[in-house]
Amino acid sequence: MSESKEPNVVGINVLKQNGVDVDELVNELIKNAAVEFTAYYYFTNLRAHCTGMEGEGLKGIIEDARLEDLSHFESCIERIYQLGGSLPNDATEFIKISGCEFLQLPPNPTDHKAILEKCLKAEQGAIVNWNKICKMTLGKDPATYDIAKDILAEEIEHESWFLELIYGRPSGHMRRKYAGERPHTRKHSRALDMA
Repeated sequence: MSESKEPNVVGINVLKQNGVDVDELVNELIKNAAVEFTAYYYFTNLRAHCTGMEGEGLKGIIEDARLEDLSHFESCIERIYQLGGSLPNDATEFIKISGCEFLQLPPNPTDHKAILEKCLKAEQGAIVNWNKICKMTLGKDPATYDIAKDILAEEIEHESWFLELIYGRPSGHMRRKYAGERPHTRKHSRALDMA
Protein backbone atom coordinates (compact mmCIF):
# COMPACT_ATOMS: atom_id res chain seq x y z
CA MET A 1 0.00 0.00 0.00
CA SER A 2 1.04 3.57 -0.62
CA GLU A 3 2.69 5.57 2.15
CA SER A 4 0.50 8.58 1.31
CA LYS A 5 -2.56 9.07 3.53
CA GLU A 6 -4.52 10.85 0.81
CA PRO A 7 -4.63 9.23 -2.63
CA ASN A 8 -4.32 11.27 -5.79
CA VAL A 9 -7.82 10.95 -7.26
CA VAL A 10 -7.63 12.26 -10.81
CA GLY A 11 -11.42 12.04 -11.24
CA ILE A 12 -11.88 14.53 -8.39
CA ASN A 13 -8.93 16.74 -9.39
CA VAL A 14 -10.34 17.17 -12.90
CA LEU A 15 -13.70 18.25 -11.48
CA LYS A 16 -12.02 20.82 -9.24
CA GLN A 17 -10.11 22.12 -12.27
CA ASN A 18 -13.46 22.38 -14.06
CA GLY A 19 -14.78 24.57 -11.25
CA VAL A 20 -16.85 22.04 -9.32
CA ASP A 21 -17.02 22.45 -5.53
CA VAL A 22 -16.74 18.70 -4.92
CA ASP A 23 -17.56 18.92 -1.19
CA GLU A 24 -20.76 20.87 -1.91
CA LEU A 25 -21.67 18.43 -4.68
CA VAL A 26 -21.16 15.42 -2.40
CA ASN A 27 -23.32 17.06 0.29
CA GLU A 28 -26.09 17.70 -2.25
CA LEU A 29 -25.87 14.13 -3.56
CA ILE A 30 -26.10 12.73 -0.02
CA LYS A 31 -29.11 14.97 0.71
CA ASN A 32 -30.80 13.86 -2.52
CA ALA A 33 -30.02 10.21 -1.78
CA ALA A 34 -31.67 10.68 1.64
CA VAL A 35 -34.72 12.30 0.02
CA GLU A 36 -35.09 9.48 -2.52
CA PHE A 37 -34.65 6.75 0.11
CA THR A 38 -37.14 8.41 2.46
CA ALA A 39 -39.63 9.04 -0.34
CA TYR A 40 -39.44 5.33 -1.21
CA TYR A 41 -40.29 4.47 2.40
CA TYR A 42 -43.13 6.96 2.71
CA PHE A 43 -44.58 6.13 -0.71
CA THR A 44 -44.70 2.51 0.44
CA ASN A 45 -46.83 3.56 3.40
CA LEU A 46 -48.96 6.05 1.46
CA ARG A 47 -49.66 3.46 -1.25
CA ALA A 48 -50.86 0.95 1.35
CA HIS A 49 -53.52 3.45 2.47
CA CYS A 50 -55.05 3.88 -0.98
CA THR A 51 -58.12 1.81 -0.26
CA GLY A 52 -61.30 0.93 -2.12
CA MET A 53 -61.97 0.86 -5.84
CA GLU A 54 -60.47 4.31 -6.47
CA GLY A 55 -57.45 3.44 -4.35
CA GLU A 56 -56.63 0.42 -6.50
CA GLY A 57 -56.00 2.65 -9.50
CA LEU A 58 -53.86 5.04 -7.47
CA LYS A 59 -51.68 2.24 -6.12
CA GLY A 60 -50.24 1.53 -9.57
CA ILE A 61 -49.17 5.13 -10.13
CA ILE A 62 -47.68 5.47 -6.65
CA GLU A 63 -45.94 2.11 -7.11
CA ASP A 64 -44.23 3.30 -10.30
CA ALA A 65 -43.03 6.48 -8.58
CA ARG A 66 -42.04 4.53 -5.44
CA LEU A 67 -39.85 2.01 -7.27
CA GLU A 68 -38.31 4.70 -9.44
CA ASP A 69 -37.43 6.69 -6.30
CA LEU A 70 -35.59 3.60 -5.05
CA SER A 71 -33.75 3.57 -8.38
CA HIS A 72 -32.89 7.25 -7.90
CA PHE A 73 -31.44 6.48 -4.48
CA GLU A 74 -29.32 3.66 -5.89
CA SER A 75 -28.34 5.68 -8.97
CA CYS A 76 -26.38 8.24 -6.98
CA ILE A 77 -24.72 5.97 -4.37
CA GLU A 78 -21.77 4.91 -6.50
CA ARG A 79 -21.13 8.52 -7.53
CA ILE A 80 -21.11 9.66 -3.88
CA TYR A 81 -18.35 7.17 -3.08
CA GLN A 82 -16.42 7.94 -6.28
CA LEU A 83 -16.32 11.57 -5.16
CA GLY A 84 -14.94 10.63 -1.74
CA GLY A 85 -18.22 10.84 0.15
CA SER A 86 -20.12 8.25 2.12
CA LEU A 87 -23.55 7.70 3.60
CA PRO A 88 -24.15 8.20 7.33
CA ASN A 89 -23.92 4.99 9.34
CA ASP A 90 -27.02 5.95 11.33
CA ALA A 91 -30.22 5.48 9.32
CA THR A 92 -32.17 7.94 11.48
CA GLU A 93 -29.55 10.62 10.78
CA PHE A 94 -29.82 9.80 7.07
CA ILE A 95 -33.61 10.16 7.11
CA LYS A 96 -33.39 13.47 9.02
CA ILE A 97 -31.14 14.84 6.24
CA SER A 98 -34.04 14.37 3.81
CA GLY A 99 -36.45 16.77 5.50
CA CYS A 100 -39.34 14.59 4.25
CA GLU A 101 -41.35 14.49 7.49
CA PHE A 102 -44.28 16.01 5.56
CA LEU A 103 -44.77 12.67 3.76
CA GLN A 104 -46.33 11.04 6.80
CA LEU A 105 -49.92 9.89 6.50
CA PRO A 106 -52.54 12.66 6.47
CA PRO A 107 -54.91 13.02 9.48
CA ASN A 108 -57.42 10.87 7.57
CA PRO A 109 -55.00 8.13 6.47
CA THR A 110 -57.18 6.99 3.56
CA ASP A 111 -57.87 10.46 2.12
CA HIS A 112 -56.78 9.85 -1.47
CA LYS A 113 -56.52 13.52 -2.43
CA ALA A 114 -54.35 14.30 0.62
CA ILE A 115 -52.13 11.32 -0.21
CA LEU A 116 -51.75 12.48 -3.82
CA GLU A 117 -50.95 16.03 -2.66
CA LYS A 118 -48.15 14.67 -0.50
CA CYS A 119 -46.81 12.66 -3.43
CA LEU A 120 -46.95 15.74 -5.66
CA LYS A 121 -45.10 17.88 -3.10
CA ALA A 122 -42.37 15.22 -2.84
CA GLU A 123 -41.92 15.08 -6.60
CA GLN A 124 -41.81 18.86 -6.92
CA GLY A 125 -39.15 19.06 -4.22
CA ALA A 126 -37.13 16.40 -6.03
CA ILE A 127 -37.31 18.40 -9.26
CA VAL A 128 -35.81 21.42 -7.50
CA ASN A 129 -33.11 19.27 -5.85
CA TRP A 130 -32.01 17.45 -9.02
CA ASN A 131 -32.17 20.61 -11.11
CA LYS A 132 -29.70 22.17 -8.66
CA ILE A 133 -27.26 19.31 -9.24
CA CYS A 134 -27.75 19.60 -13.00
CA LYS A 135 -26.82 23.29 -12.80
CA MET A 136 -23.79 22.53 -10.60
CA THR A 137 -22.43 19.91 -13.01
CA LEU A 138 -23.47 21.02 -16.51
CA GLY A 139 -20.34 21.27 -18.63
CA LYS A 140 -18.12 20.48 -15.62
CA ASP A 141 -18.94 16.94 -14.44
CA PRO A 142 -20.51 14.83 -17.19
CA ALA A 143 -20.78 11.68 -15.04
CA THR A 144 -22.83 13.30 -12.28
CA TYR A 145 -24.77 15.42 -14.76
CA ASP A 146 -25.84 12.27 -16.65
CA ILE A 147 -27.23 10.74 -13.46
CA ALA A 148 -28.92 13.95 -12.32
CA LYS A 149 -30.57 14.73 -15.67
CA ASP A 150 -31.95 11.19 -15.93
CA ILE A 151 -33.37 11.33 -12.42
CA LEU A 152 -34.76 14.80 -13.13
CA ALA A 153 -36.53 13.49 -16.25
CA GLU A 154 -38.31 10.80 -14.22
CA GLU A 155 -39.19 13.24 -11.43
CA ILE A 156 -40.79 15.57 -13.98
CA GLU A 157 -42.84 12.62 -15.27
CA HIS A 158 -43.92 11.76 -11.72
CA GLU A 159 -45.01 15.35 -11.10
CA SER A 160 -47.17 15.26 -14.23
CA TRP A 161 -48.83 12.02 -13.09
CA PHE A 162 -49.88 13.51 -9.76
CA LEU A 163 -50.97 16.79 -11.38
CA GLU A 164 -53.21 14.72 -13.67
CA LEU A 165 -54.72 12.80 -10.78
CA ILE A 166 -55.34 15.86 -8.58
CA TYR A 167 -56.27 18.49 -11.16
CA GLY A 168 -57.40 16.48 -14.19
CA ARG A 169 -54.52 18.02 -16.15
CA PRO A 170 -53.56 15.69 -19.04
CA SER A 171 -50.03 14.38 -18.62
CA GLY A 172 -49.54 12.20 -21.67
CA HIS A 173 -48.79 9.46 -19.15
CA MET A 174 -48.60 5.96 -20.49
CA ARG A 175 -48.39 3.15 -17.99
CA ARG A 176 -44.96 1.66 -17.52
CA LYS A 177 -44.49 -1.78 -19.09
CA TYR A 178 -43.85 -3.07 -15.57
CA ALA A 179 -43.50 -1.54 -12.11
CA GLY A 180 -40.02 -0.16 -11.61
CA GLU A 181 -39.26 0.11 -15.35
CA ARG A 182 -37.24 3.35 -14.88
CA PRO A 183 -36.87 4.38 -18.53
CA HIS A 184 -34.18 6.98 -17.79
CA THR A 185 -32.30 5.66 -14.74
CA ARG A 186 -32.13 1.95 -15.58
CA LYS A 187 -28.51 2.36 -16.70
CA HIS A 188 -27.51 3.82 -13.31
CA SER A 189 -29.32 1.34 -11.03
CA ARG A 190 -29.34 -2.37 -11.69
CA ALA A 191 -30.81 -3.65 -8.42
CA LEU A 192 -34.40 -3.65 -9.69
CA ASP A 193 -33.61 -5.39 -12.98
CA MET A 194 -35.53 -8.53 -13.64
CA ALA A 195 -33.01 -11.38 -13.71
